[in-house]
Amino acid sequence: MILISSTSSTRTVHLGNVLRLFLFTPLCHCPTLHHRLLRSCRPCLLQHRQLHSARAVSASSNDDTGVFGTGKVYTKVCEPTRFAALGLNMTVFQYCNTSLSYADRVRDLIGWMTVEEKVGGLGDWTAGAPRIGLPAYKWWSEALHGLSTTGPTTKFDNLATPHLHSGTTAVYNATVFANVINSAASFNETLWKSIGQAVSTEARAMYNMGKGGMTYWSPNINVVRDPRWGRALETPGEDPYVVGRYAVNFVRGMQDIPGHETVAAGGNPNTRPIKTSACCKHYAAYDLDDWNNNTRFKFDARVKERDMVETFQRPFEMCVHDGDVCSVMCSYNRINGIPACADAHLLSQTIRGDWQLHGYIVSDCDAVRVMTDNATWLGYTAVEASVASLKAGLDLDCGESWIKDANGKPVMDFFTTYGMDAVNMGKMRESDIDKALTNQYMTLMRLGYFDDIAQYSSLSKKDIYSDEHRSLAVDEARQGMVLLKYENNLLPLDAKKVGRVTVHGPHIQAPEKVMDEDYTGPPCRYVTPRQGVSRSEPSCGPGTLVVKVANAIADVIFGEYNPGGRLPLTWFKNKTYKFYDGPEVLYPSGYGLSYTKFLYKMDTNSTAVTIPVASQHCKKLSYKSGVSALAYPAINVDGHTCTETISFNVSVINSGGKGSSQPVIEGVPATQQPAEVDDAPIKQVVAFQRVFVHARSTVNVSFTLNVCKAFSIVEKTAYTVVPSGVSTVLVENGDSSVSFPVKINLSV
Repeated sequence: MILISSTSSTRTVHLGNVLRLFLFTPLCHCPTLHHRLLRSCRPCLLQHRQLHSARAVSASSNDDTGVFGTGKVYTKVCEPTRFAALGLNMTVFQYCNTSLSYADRVRDLIGWMTVEEKVGGLGDWTAGAPRIGLPAYKWWSEALHGLSTTGPTTKFDNLATPHLHSGTTAVYNATVFANVINSAASFNETLWKSIGQAVSTEARAMYNMGKGGMTYWSPNINVVRDPRWGRALETPGEDPYVVGRYAVNFVRGMQDIPGHETVAAGGNPNTRPIKTSACCKHYAAYDLDDWNNNTRFKFDARVKERDMVETFQRPFEMCVHDGDVCSVMCSYNRINGIPACADAHLLSQTIRGDWQLHGYIVSDCDAVRVMTDNATWLGYTAVEASVASLKAGLDLDCGESWIKDANGKPVMDFFTTYGMDAVNMGKMRESDIDKALTNQYMTLMRLGYFDDIAQYSSLSKKDIYSDEHRSLAVDEARQGMVLLKYENNLLPLDAKKVGRVTVHGPHIQAPEKVMDEDYTGPPCRYVTPRQGVSRSEPSCGPGTLVVKVANAIADVIFGEYNPGGRLPLTWFKNKTYKFYDGPEVLYPSGYGLSYTKFLYKMDTNSTAVTIPVASQHCKKLSYKSGVSALAYPAINVDGHTCTETISFNVSVINSGGKGSSQPVIEGVPATQQPAEVDDAPIKQVVAFQRVFVHARSTVNVSFTLNVCKAFSIVEKTAYTVVPSGVSTVLVENGDSSVSFPVKINLSV
């Protein structure tokens, strides 16, 4: 974010607290990296992971045995020469018979496994079953805004020791995109999907070279309910709909293979091939790490069912239902007393039953252990916590493999550590283990883990940090720039006329972790905001990475790019929570300036829609005091086909002399929807598009809104309903606002 002010003699660019929420990460000042301290201190934990990852890279020549541990990199399990190298005949194993369905092949695979081998497959660092040709697999990889070193799977190499590379060749970096909060500020769904496509291409290339996996635990789609949460920059912001649309597009970019975006009517979605596997996390009601002696490990979120449906679950439902994501990660915290990863209502009933997940459910890393070590839920033992989680619908338990025990071995997950104890004690059913493994291996089948996917088999080092991906990273950084304030038409500056630009604030020489934050891969070096503004960025040489955010700041300041980003979350008046003493808003969500003026015009004055409804699908509404209830106040969305739509056009007029892209964001003010409804949202985002408008030109933007999705609210009973009466469609920005009423009639 950028604040501009001026004095008589200098031009000042302030990169202080305005940048903080987006780019600041506290450095680790803990006196020790003791096991327990690590798990309560997130900065220490992440730094330790990165150090561990760096050590693994430098020593990778000692364990460079290929993806499947046979001394050679194979891109598929069912390769005859690989089986032969193991002394096995592949034709014996029907799970490699491509003429069979995925379900039959997975059934055969699990049928070969002993119960010990099955339990060994329940953690993120699986042991495999070499006697039947099944290799070990590491599930945990991250790709929040580019391939990340977080987790044990993705391996970048050290420029200082190029001869010690992992896999088939040395790779030192991948494309690092700006943080998600920056991407969200673009309000550009096409951009979000393109980023997912670029990241998944680089992921498949790394996999082909024996340097990474195909299952990525991204994106983070927690709704930001408090701006003091230090992980807000990982998320798409505070609006559930915007967060959900980001999730859908990023996931589609990560997973979709052209021509296989959907399945034919009546087809099985579990047979749809995917490019990589994404994971929407952390489910649910999770936006606290450590505050006022409350940690994410012990926190019990007390949430009304209405808030769960309206806010916390909505992005996840969109991610599963509309994005067809392959995985959902449950969070550390409890919700109304029950750990998220042991709540059958949240997992089996909602994610897999109501939303129809086609994939697996994974725990946040060590969330099962947290139930016994931190939350001490019901006094459960390790065995009991494992059993409760598996029965609730958890398929995969991520452990603490980045931490070593006293014997130098990784601290593994609870499922694989205590699973056999649970089986032998008669507390865990082998059939429940089979279900979990089925969900895992069906995902790997769809990824081509067993058979490869031909169109991606040639991806290699040349496809990582390509010219196309670098250009996309620059475009993303620019589109997400939000201009909050500038005075006296100071901007843009003319570099030929301005002799001096003073850049000040705590981030002028921003250290590495402020620039790229968490879950990132290694760039060769960073460009600070000061270097970007002075155009004195360091050279990295061919094939290496420079972070683009600082350059994007300079492009905006000097007029090479006209900013069009909008805030994806609300900024309150006081600088930090330490001085916050009231509700006054400094910059509202959706706010952002440009070097030009945009006006909106609409071709619709009013419209009406009639919804036929059976009387049993009518629901009551909570009305304000003194308002008489209607006979048929609202319709239950779940009991209706929801085919009704309204359409309209918005003319976006650029009245200035400089072209710019502009997000067109719509809202439905609930105070007029209808006004007599009690305790409804003031307004809610229901659609948005980003369009480029040349100077002194007009672009017409068409919208079609589904009535059930756009005009629904969540009642106090947690039903999602569409109220009868007059609602309003509102389209607004800082310069212009247009609206029209929509009369919704229920015909019984």
